[in-house]
Amino acid sequence: MSRVLLIGEFDNGRLSDGTAKAVSCAAAIKTGGVDVVVFGAGDLSGVAAQAVKLAGVSKVITVTHPANEHPLAAVIAPQVVAMAGGYTHVLVSNSSFGKDMLPRVAAVLGVPQISDIMKVEGERTFQRPTYAGNAIVTVEVPAGLTICGTVRNASFAVAPEGGSAAIEAKSLDVALPTSTRFVGRETAKSDRPDLQTAKRVVSGGRGVGSSENFKVIFSFADKVGAGVGASRAAVDAGYVSNELQVGQTGKIIAPELYFAVGISGAIQHLAGIKDAGTIVAINKDEEAPIFEIADLGLVGDLFELLPALEKALA
Repeated sequence: MSRVLLIGEFDNGRLSDGTAKAVSCAAAIKTGGVDVVVFGAGDLSGVAAQAVKLAGVSKVITVTHPANEHPLAAVIAPQVVAMAGGYTHVLVSNSSFGKDMLPRVAAVLGVPQISDIMKVEGERTFQRPTYAGNAIVTVEVPAGLTICGTVRNASFAVAPEGGSAAIEAKSLDVALPTSTRFVGRETAKSDRPDLQTAKRVVSGGRGVGSSENFKVIFSFADKVGAGVGASRAAVDAGYVSNELQVGQTGKIIAPELYFAVGISGAIQHLAGIKDAGTIVAINKDEEAPIFEIADLGLVGDLFELLPALEKALA
């Protein structure tokens, strides 16, 4: 019978929404059990307590080791490999960490990886997007191979609470690499909702014109309580940092409401927002491709329309 090992992620003691969404994917496989493992250097009881509440989780495993103080892919991957033998599936969310760590696991196990699982069709059959989301392929993994897959966060809902899984502390005897070490971590601090979990997102594109002009995007986002994103063109032009980039080479998001402001609608950008609930486009070019997929469209000068909308919401 199939069993899933799901690598849990957390930050500042909070289990990530990506992990909770990956639980929904794992539960859809209809396996004999879904075990969530969390790696850390200190007390993991708080994170484990959050994981056990998720419906579909059979057991939460904690692995404590000084080397796990920082989630380095090179350090975590060998430990996952050591645990993978008892499981048919090894899953992780398609976060930056997941996309860095899981290919290492798959390579050591000698199996192919399924990236961006967006739908479960069977225990060994899945759907994933390709060609910037313009085509969906069905992938079937042959029997006998461990399935390693990253879960597309935008395609699954957060698993509901209601579980009552057991917690097990596990010690692994694994030789960890010494050639990789943690140097430092730099993170942007913001009072705005996180881009990948925000229910509302306001993104600006090349049409905004400059980093100075991007203030109008930030102002409107603050007014509607939204996260802030940007197109690749805006990032490449230096208007904002690349951590705000939305699209095929940036973040793939699924907010309930998405504002595309001054964004033409290149295929690479659309790949990151196709799962959004409602898309509102604001562009002075009525022929812009973004209007083809937008639910609502406003043709006009964004520097007039955004302040007007902001004023109307006062």
